[in-house]
Amino acid sequence: MNMSAATAGRSRTAYDPHYDPVTARSPGRGSDYAPTYWIGTAGAPPADDGPVTGDIDVDVAVIGSGYTGLSCALHLARDFGIKAHVLEANGVAYGCSTRNGGQAQISAGRLKRSQWIARWDLATAKGLHAEMVDAFDHFRTLIQDYAIDCEPQDGGHYYVAHKASAMPALQKEAELLRQTFGYGARMLSRSELHEGAVRDEEAHGAMWEPDGTSIHAAKLAFGYLRAARQLGAKVHPASPVEGWTTRNGVHHLRTPGGTVRARAVAVATAGYGQRSLHGRLRDRLLPILSNSIVTRPLTESELAACGFKTQSPLTDTRTLRHYYRLLPDNRVQIGSRAAITGRDAANPRHLAALREGLARKFPVLRNVPLDYSWWGWVDVSHDMMPRIVPVPDVANAFYALGYGGNGVMYSAQAGRRLAQLVAGRAGDVPDLPIFRGELPHKGLLTPFRRLGQWSLYHLYHFQDERG
Repeated sequence: MNMSAATAGRSRTAYDPHYDPVTARSPGRGSDYAPTYWIGTAGAPPADDGPVTGDIDVDVAVIGSGYTGLSCALHLARDFGIKAHVLEANGVAYGCSTRNGGQAQISAGRLKRSQWIARWDLATAKGLHAEMVDAFDHFRTLIQDYAIDCEPQDGGHYYVAHKASAMPALQKEAELLRQTFGYGARMLSRSELHEGAVRDEEAHGAMWEPDGTSIHAAKLAFGYLRAARQLGAKVHPASPVEGWTTRNGVHHLRTPGGTVRARAVAVATAGYGQRSLHGRLRDRLLPILSNSIVTRPLTESELAACGFKTQSPLTDTRTLRHYYRLLPDNRVQIGSRAAITGRDAANPRHLAALREGLARKFPVLRNVPLDYSWWGWVDVSHDMMPRIVPVPDVANAFYALGYGGNGVMYSAQAGRRLAQLVAGRAGDVPDLPIFRGELPHKGLLTPFRRLGQWSLYHLYHFQDERG
């Protein structure tokens, strides 16, 4: 693997395919990246600032160097002149940010607009929608302003009905988006989808949303890294936080190379933060595995059979959803939920299930060779919505967590909002539920909740596949 000048010659540990944030005692230190398509095709990572090598005093420490952490550091420097130090256990953007599907959608968390109305009220739902619209504009602007070469393919998002019984709910949601939110979603029949976008053989139609962009996941992260460092932020890989205490209003973050004493801390670890990081963060998330595969480049006849006329993101209506797309080099990527535990992550049956999902949609690809296969942890909150909030009862500590697999786009905005909170500009943050309270805790230890997750997966699979 190519390494930046700052990481060249640095000892690294082997990638652990069985890492599990629920059971691991450490997030690792200096691990190789997962063998993803994104890492394999991004080129050498940009320079970083090397590991922490002694005790240092800083204004702000950001824990986690994925999209959110880097966006927070970027906005702290650009908007407030605060030069944050970003602490990363492994390589920059080691976790979710280089293992996702590269799909940017106009959402954050797992709930639809109709569910926002049911949980809160119409005014709140409209406020959340306005935040998502602003976030997508901000995401596009960041890519343009900092010339991030992440191969954006803008063309909307297709929410594909994988069975006929899913169509009425999609139609109702599209009507709600148009009539209540003034948002131009529209329905496509099976034939319209096949003729205009993709020949997904199990599709019965789709809802198209105007905002949806496919990106190269690692190139986006590395672009944020370059921008943040150019603005003055420092990014320290191989520097896991192994202890966190607060004394006299100063946070002491112990890393293998030294203690970082920070006046403020922003946590952006997504699904990769160990449970021991801080008591007020423990078990606020249920990390869930998602696996992904990428085919070899398709032949002309295979491309014709699949009918791809778009490189926009595609998501089906399963609860255990498939997300898929055509990549710019004519490979197909598809992902879905996978194992319950890290120990079971490499079980061949999960790969076989994902290959079967690909074959249902595109029969011609049933036996297509694969060039890449990987998995990663998704930060799912117990109420299916993210939070960008202060840590209760801990002065000058904040977190942005819980995107539930919809963080590619919103993480840019979440980092911006996190920076506003850190800088004491809470008045700039909208008064919305995702910026209030804290991530809920269900009162049960996460390892025991996995028993319920196993049962739910079986129920969801039955519901997804019946007529």
